[in-house]
Amino acid sequence: MSSPQNLGGASRCGWVLGPALDKIIKNVAWRKHSQLVSACKSALDRLHSLADDSGDPTSCCPLYGLSSADADFLLQTLIMAIESASPKVVEPALDCAYRLFSFGLIRGCEIKDDSSIIFRLVDSVCKCAVLGDEPVELGVLKVLLSAVRSPCIYFRGDCLVEVVRSCFNIYLGGHSGTNQICAKSVLGQMMIIVFTRVQENSMLVEFKNVSVSELLEFADRNLNEGSSIQFAQNFVNEIVETKDSIDSNLSLDLQNGGKHREGKADESVNEGDDLSGYSKIREDGFLLYKNLCKLSMKFSSQEHPDDQILLRGKILSLELLNVIMGNAGPIWRTNERFLNAVKQYLCLSLLKNSALSVMAIFQLLCSIFQNLISKFRSVLKSEIGIFFPMLILRVLENVLQPSFLQKMTILSLLEKMSQDSQFIIDIFVNYDCDVDAPNIFERTVNGLLKTALGPPPGSTTTLSPAQDMTFRHESVKCLVRIIKSMGSWMDHQLKVGDVNPPKLSDNENLTESPSNLNEDTNFTDYELPSQANSEFSDAISLEQRRAYKLEMQKGVALFNRKPSKGIEFLISTKKVGSSPEEVASFLKSTPSLNESMIGDYFGEREDFPMKVMHAYVDSFNFEKMGFGEAIRYFLRGFRLPGEAQKIDRIMEKFAERYCKCNSDAFSSADTAYVLAYSVIMLNTDAHNSMVKDKMTKADFIRNNRGIDNGKDLAEDYLGALYDQIVKNEIRMKANSSAPQSKQENSLNKLLGFDGILNLVWKQTEEKPLGANGYQIRHIQEQFKANSLKSEAVYYAVADPTILRFMVEVCWGPILAAFSVTLDQIDDKEATSQCLQGFRHAVHVTAVMGMQTQRDAFVTTVAKFTYLHCAADMKQKNVDAVKAIISIAIEDGNYLQEAWEHILTCLSRFEHLQLLGDGAPYDLSSLNTSYSDTEDISLKSSSYPSLKKKGTLQNPAVMAVVRGCSYDSTSVRANSPGLVTPEQINNFISNLHLLDQIGSFELNHIFAQSQRLNSEAIVAFVKVLCKVSMSELQSPTDPRVFSLTKIVEVAHYNMNRIRLVWSRIWGVLSEFFVAVGLSENLSVAIFVMDSLRQLAMKFLEREELANYNFQNEFLSPFVVVMQKSSSTEIRELVVRCVSQMVLSRVNNVKSGWKSVFMVFTAAAADERKSIVLLAFETMEKIVREYFSHITETETMTFTDCVKCLITFTNSRFNSDVSLNAIAFLRYCAVRLADGELASNEKIKGDEITSLEDNVSDVQACKDKDEYMHFWVPLLSGLSRLTSDPRSAIRKSALEVLFNILKDHGHLFSQPFWSNVFNSVIFPVFRSTFDSNVDQKDDSSSPSARVTHSDGSAWDSETSAIAAECLSDLFVQFFESVRSQLLGVVTILVGFIRSPGQGPSSAGVSALMRLVADLKSNLFEKEWRDIFLCLKEAAASSFPGLVKLLKTMDSVEVPDVAQPDSDMELTSGNVAVNDDPENDNLQTAAYVVSRMKSHITTQLLILQVVTDLYKMHWQTLSTGSIILLLETYSSIASHSHELNIETSLLLKLEKACYALEISEPPLVHFENESYQNYINFLHDLLMNNSSLCEERNIEAELVSVCEQVLKIYLNCAGFGSVNNAVSKPVRHSFLPLGSAKKEELAARTPLVLLVMRILCRMERDSFRIYVSQLFPLLADLVRSEHNSQEVQLVLSNIFQSCIGPLLMQS
Repeated sequence: MSSPQNLGGASRCGWVLGPALDKIIKNVAWRKHSQLVSACKSALDRLHSLADDSGDPTSCCPLYGLSSADADFLLQTLIMAIESASPKVVEPALDCAYRLFSFGLIRGCEIKDDSSIIFRLVDSVCKCAVLGDEPVELGVLKVLLSAVRSPCIYFRGDCLVEVVRSCFNIYLGGHSGTNQICAKSVLGQMMIIVFTRVQENSMLVEFKNVSVSELLEFADRNLNEGSSIQFAQNFVNEIVETKDSIDSNLSLDLQNGGKHREGKADESVNEGDDLSGYSKIREDGFLLYKNLCKLSMKFSSQEHPDDQILLRGKILSLELLNVIMGNAGPIWRTNERFLNAVKQYLCLSLLKNSALSVMAIFQLLCSIFQNLISKFRSVLKSEIGIFFPMLILRVLENVLQPSFLQKMTILSLLEKMSQDSQFIIDIFVNYDCDVDAPNIFERTVNGLLKTALGPPPGSTTTLSPAQDMTFRHESVKCLVRIIKSMGSWMDHQLKVGDVNPPKLSDNENLTESPSNLNEDTNFTDYELPSQANSEFSDAISLEQRRAYKLEMQKGVALFNRKPSKGIEFLISTKKVGSSPEEVASFLKSTPSLNESMIGDYFGEREDFPMKVMHAYVDSFNFEKMGFGEAIRYFLRGFRLPGEAQKIDRIMEKFAERYCKCNSDAFSSADTAYVLAYSVIMLNTDAHNSMVKDKMTKADFIRNNRGIDNGKDLAEDYLGALYDQIVKNEIRMKANSSAPQSKQENSLNKLLGFDGILNLVWKQTEEKPLGANGYQIRHIQEQFKANSLKSEAVYYAVADPTILRFMVEVCWGPILAAFSVTLDQIDDKEATSQCLQGFRHAVHVTAVMGMQTQRDAFVTTVAKFTYLHCAADMKQKNVDAVKAIISIAIEDGNYLQEAWEHILTCLSRFEHLQLLGDGAPYDLSSLNTSYSDTEDISLKSSSYPSLKKKGTLQNPAVMAVVRGCSYDSTSVRANSPGLVTPEQINNFISNLHLLDQIGSFELNHIFAQSQRLNSEAIVAFVKVLCKVSMSELQSPTDPRVFSLTKIVEVAHYNMNRIRLVWSRIWGVLSEFFVAVGLSENLSVAIFVMDSLRQLAMKFLEREELANYNFQNEFLSPFVVVMQKSSSTEIRELVVRCVSQMVLSRVNNVKSGWKSVFMVFTAAAADERKSIVLLAFETMEKIVREYFSHITETETMTFTDCVKCLITFTNSRFNSDVSLNAIAFLRYCAVRLADGELASNEKIKGDEITSLEDNVSDVQACKDKDEYMHFWVPLLSGLSRLTSDPRSAIRKSALEVLFNILKDHGHLFSQPFWSNVFNSVIFPVFRSTFDSNVDQKDDSSSPSARVTHSDGSAWDSETSAIAAECLSDLFVQFFESVRSQLLGVVTILVGFIRSPGQGPSSAGVSALMRLVADLKSNLFEKEWRDIFLCLKEAAASSFPGLVKLLKTMDSVEVPDVAQPDSDMELTSGNVAVNDDPENDNLQTAAYVVSRMKSHITTQLLILQVVTDLYKMHWQTLSTGSIILLLETYSSIASHSHELNIETSLLLKLEKACYALEISEPPLVHFENESYQNYINFLHDLLMNNSSLCEERNIEAELVSVCEQVLKIYLNCAGFGSVNNAVSKPVRHSFLPLGSAKKEELAARTPLVLLVMRILCRMERDSFRIYVSQLFPLLADLVRSEHNSQEVQLVLSNIFQSCIGPLLMQS
């Protein structure tokens, strides 16, 4: 026998045909099929003679390499075999056909009718399927699929339809389940091949294999016979993957050739061209798609309602449509024809099939709809807006009586769709933010919430508990998917994942990637955003649209409750126009309005609603409508009200409008009005089940007799109207469904669910669309209306801000669903899902900065940890703790204030761990004395582990077992209530549960703090401090967990940039200060030691120059030291700072400032031990580490000086003060040596940190900028000179002036000026201010004041001070010359001092100063000196005069002797309580002041006189004039005091009564005039030029005349001064003793005057003799105390007057 290859000859077709024909010959019944046998033999014979034609390989001959005639002959033979109806013959024939098609040997550029041999071959193959033989059926399927698969044959039109129909028939009529599965699989593969070619517009395409298991997902699982699915999958794969035996390049050439020859079947066209320009490939695909859609819309007839074959065909067509849409490419969106096919045919199929209750159909509809949403949502916006509520929300919102399988399908669908993050965003943007679209996202979330909560308590439901629990789990899973997708989209937009630490692995059920929804070859809608009907939108416009919609919904909701109020609101917010026509249009076009409320509004009596109703009716066009049709059309938009009067008004207007549109219908509107009423009554009667006796047609006709102006309407007309109403009810829209009752829960209040559920349920609910005939018709009308409108704009958003609006919608339902589920269900998977949802919700709300929502989620998770009531904990609560930790690690950068809940949970968790391990629960272990150890650890060796004991006695542990509220800051140790053994055992077992969380996870949060961004770390530290504060302030169990973590966190974050670290430390600093000042000593000690540990670590780091952070870091020590009332804490601070400084002295830079501030506060402490401890360290610093103080920051020198000055004020130990003064001198030496000059120059604004009393330090800045460091040192010593301790004062004075003397040569003249103003002058000013105040404010005895600090310089100190000042000024005179006036003022101030010692010191110093500088003083300087003396003398005059005036109101009693009831004080001043004694005290004070005043004036006279005598030759005229004025003013003042007779009398009485000496007024006057006269006489003798200029001689004679008058007045010769009011005496009684004493006192002055007059030249005397002679004559007759007066007087007469008389 010949080999199989030789049977067919040399051609390639022969290789396939030969063996097949040979087998047919063997299997055929020769007698029955003789013609077939003959034909086969002839074909074999011809094949032996044929070879492959080397002609055009791309020709469209039926068989490759053969001529058309030969091909037709051979194929006809094959057709005869297939048509033989013998399975044994048909099988090899079909196998041969399969091979020919698979190997590409059968060719035909276009097969569309029976003119082609290939068409006849395929037709015969299709027809043989009716044989019913299973192998034959499989063979047919193989041939048809291989034919469709072949790129060398293009089946068109009816041929393609016939191929598909044949496969359909095999599926529907097959006897084998396996064959049916194979038929469905073949059809699915065909759809993939055909529509992949449609997409690419080419026959040569790559396509994927169909998945048989996916095809059987919704139906025909029952057909699986063991391994049928796998068999079918292999069956299809074998056909699809068969390789062409012809060379691939040749096959491609053939394809291209066929294309060109047969009219360019694969020609590409522009997708926007007219239909005539479409390619044939796409046209055939369109027709096939259209036929499948129509096939899916076939329904059973009324005669055969249960036609299963038709149902299976419908299901199969929907499955194929699902395959097509699942593999659809962009052509379906970009090609208008295919897009319209989806809208017109597929959407209609979905709509019509939605009314069926077959589960497989419903599942297929959902799957198709999922594909539409995934791929076509940008071009099917309106359609999706209709189908989503109808298919998904209708089932989802049915809580009480849902179909379990339908709802599970919906939940599964939502879960899959929710994995696509872009889908979630797009749905919200395009529907919930669109006024004309339903709130799909909001309703979906609320529907999932209802499902998660389960049926309300007390309601009737068809669900079993297991089904309800499944629903709840799945709905929660969907919500988790939604919030997770929102987070994924947000992360993608913000690139959050680039900066966040890797998240902990999610639950295994949540690890599926959204990309798994579509294969790599598929496209998703958001991959092609730039469509003609889509646009990008920013968050602002979306926010505006969303706000508009929410306000519109608010108005609609208000209308549905109170129509008038709703319309008013909508008009006021400009959502609706104010005209009746606009309101009517709104009521007519808004679907969410309650139809009953519309009817009620139309029936109102008010004017505006009436106008609206009229406008509404007038908007209808009833032209050419029958009356029944018109009233049915009219009532479609609202529901008639129940009140007859309202119906009457509406029907009246309807009748008017109908008659206007149809003027020939009735004779008047009254007829239409009555008939309308009758129709409404008939409709109610006929279709109301409560009406038993129905109205008959005769009754209806009878009721309407005579209504047409007394005439009857035609009976036929009324009868037809009756039949129309009875057969087809006028259906008015039903009322909107009321929202379901709120679900209550026993723990709602505990978890805060009430508020959440109220927030959720108060939102407006939309009416779910059912799937009944009426609604289908209504939706079809919507489709038609939408087709007339412009395409809805589809918005694509990339701005993450949109998530804020989404969260505002969904956060309440999500929170409620997760919370209720977590509370009520203990299932691990469900609780894990909820906790995952919480984590994603926190992530979204935290990153978006939605504080309220974020805190709500975090708080809820924190509450569910049950750490506040550990006895009730379960595994889910431990998982909640893990979730809290995960949230902290994943979203720490965005938690802000929410950290408080997390850190509080960690604190409570650690507390429970301590209790479980038996560690101490409070700070009792810290009450021991502090040490210098680096770390403080809690030791638990003495505490038994609670986990090993069944009984507990510790009251704090009892309180933990008893539990408390979440918001309580501490357990209530003394709260009432017994703890049962069961609670204790539960508590111990729960402690074991907590072992799942190790210390690593706990500490990981704090270790990860170094990864937080700058804002987050500050917020974290703030909250950590707050939690730590609550721990430490606990009255029962203060703990240090958070405090230790603060130290750790600070250590972890020390390497942050300075700006961030400064903010962190700003928070920590306040915390350490607040706790350091705590009343709990143990807490304060612990926190200060913690601060010390932290500071020690910080000081290990080097600090560059001119930085100030060490100072900021150590500032808490300063504040605590200054404000703490605890001796122990202050001492601890000193010890800590001392230890830090001495151990890290090389690293201390800017920290010196804080160190010195601490020691400064310690120096002023009231505890001697603290002062000594601080000074000990200070001494060591100055002695050994002085160079470190100013190493990088010279300003610390000032702080060091301040500190030493404060130590000088120490009251405890004079040695400390003296040593501190010595250290100040040491500092001055170091400063003078120039150690600070080499440091970096100090900025100008740093100088402002000097002493407060330095008014202008900037003035002293010169080329040596470090010189200003002298100011605080010198100023401190200056203030110290007023110390009440004599030794300190003297030492300070000596050191101050020694420093100035030793180092003054370094000072510039400006700096010297500053030294005098801020250092030297204040030394003396503080001494003399009290004296000046005393003299200026001397109106009462209370004006007597002492030194400001209660001390005054003694004589020795005054002498030293004055001497030092004088010496210093003389030594540096050239540099300090400008300060002469100030120095003289001070020395004069000494002179004016009331004490003898200061006065003497002042006189001595001033005289020495002038003596040393006499040759160097300029004329102006002399004038300044004398002017100062003059002013010093005159300045006290007004004060004394004011004081003396107070005596006018004082009455001094006449006292002969001291009263017996008066007690003499140590100052000999009588003291009593009566007013007389008060007067005496006042007089005594006046006397004392007068004495002091006189003494001062006399000293000034002495100084002036001495200066003149010593330096008269160097004095200028101006200086002499000043001296002259000084003498004159003092003399005049002394005379004025002596002429106050009444005052002198009072003072005399007072002095006698008080037994004190009288003020030396006479002496004062004598001395004043004597010095005055001597000065004038000296000028007259020695200064002739001035005498001529000022007429000194006349002035001298005038003064002499005044003295004589005073003397004569004393001698009793009356007043010669008219200003004196004393009466003139004419008698010459003998003088009294007092007068004699006064006269004796004045005698020397009179003698001086008479001697000067006697020595005058005769010519001069002659000029003034007329003035003097009367006075001299009176002296002759007056009584004198001394005979010398008479002798001198006689001499005057003899030598002066006598010669004049003789000459005359």
